Amino acid sequence: MGNIVAIVGRPNVGKSTLFNRLIEGKKAIMDNESGVTRDRHYGYGEWTDKHFTVIDTGGYVTGSDDVFEEAIRSQVREALEEASVILFMVDCHDGLTGLDQDFARVVRGMKKPVLVVANKADTTEKAHMVGEFYGLGLGDVYPISSANGSGTGELLDEVIKHFDTKGDEDPEEGIPKIAILGRPNVGKSSFLNTLLGKERSIVTNVAGTTRDAINSRYNQFGKEFILIDTAGIRKKSKVKEDLEFYSVLRAIQSLQDADVCIIMIDATRGLEAQDLSIIGLANKYSKGVMIMVNKWDLIEKDHQTAAAHQKEIKQKLGEMHYVPVIFTSVLTKQRIFKAIEMAIEIYHNRVKKIPTSALNNLMLKEIDRYPPPAVKGKYIKIKYLTQLPTHTPSFAYFCNLPQYIKAPYKRYLENKMREHFDFEGVPINLFFRKK
Repeated sequence: MGNIVAIVGRPNVGKSTLFNRLIEGKKAIMDNESGVTRDRHYGYGEWTDKHFTVIDTGGYVTGSDDVFEEAIRSQVREALEEASVILFMVDCHDGLTGLDQDFARVVRGMKKPVLVVANKADTTEKAHMVGEFYGLGLGDVYPISSANGSGTGELLDEVIKHFDTKGDEDPEEGIPKIAILGRPNVGKSSFLNTLLGKERSIVTNVAGTTRDAINSRYNQFGKEFILIDTAGIRKKSKVKEDLEFYSVLRAIQSLQDADVCIIMIDATRGLEAQDLSIIGLANKYSKGVMIMVNKWDLIEKDHQTAAAHQKEIKQKLGEMHYVPVIFTSVLTKQRIFKAIEMAIEIYHNRVKKIPTSALNNLMLKEIDRYPPPAVKGKYIKIKYLTQLPTHTPSFAYFCNLPQYIKAPYKRYLENKMREHFDFEGVPINLFFRKK
């Protein structure tokens, strides 16, 4: 087992705040509202040259009116199973509660190292009040303040004593990332769960169920990928609550971190303005993009339905016509594995390198066949081209008058490059330089 630390406890004791401190970032959303975290959330930390995975979890509770209660408990149990060290978090301000005692029975049954973390010990007085938590019967209690960091060093010194190995600095380093994005309730979490064959993300009919961006490892076609489930993105004007605002920020951050973005849309609603905004954002950051039309099983069809829908979508995409479209149903599993195969192909298109000889052999013939239009009586001569050493496909065309290359001719060259070298799903950048 790797070095895995699970942070567990009842709602609103500061688990996500400690998670963010241990990973030295702000991946988990923090709020005074109870029950903000729902799914398991992973990050990576380091202490005195020992590397470890940290799992943030939702608050474990029974007997509440929360529709997510059972699903959150299931997520917490998964984290407990995975963990090599369990941090049981309690609250110095509230003292020992019945919920703490109930959950302690669950944790005690795991037969794993458990450290009781008494959070919100912001003062010496509070730190001296942790004695009652020994009543949980789980061993030593570590008073900390996850907000200001006091006591976390002593806590980590104890945590790493339970690690058998040094651990990996960043297990996700170099692994391609595929983000699943779209409006609320289009089926993003259901898609992820179906691919993984387990309930990785909580799924309900309630819009906004997913709040944080959820990363999951996925092996398919002999390759390993990180799949990222994200919160639904709505128009800015419709985002009223702070929680949703931060959820959208996390989703956009996931888009920026990803290599390929699967934009999922609802077949019954079609491609809407907000979907185009997300696609435009992916194009701006030079990400691979595809459109996955979900809930295709709800559409009445004949042999021309898919072609008609595809034509309508392509018209709305305009200059982003390079974005492929696939029609799926997560519910019936129709073409969902074909969708992930398409995403993998787009990733390969994004990282491919074209030999300079192949570029010049094919593209110079296209340029000879249709040379750049003369401007002010001056003829533009493109001498050669080469691919630039960038993360996304970028090409430099060397010519005598680069300033006279107009947008229509640039589009002509881009279309010809797509014909010859298959950059489906990937924006390509053309630069014109003086020879």
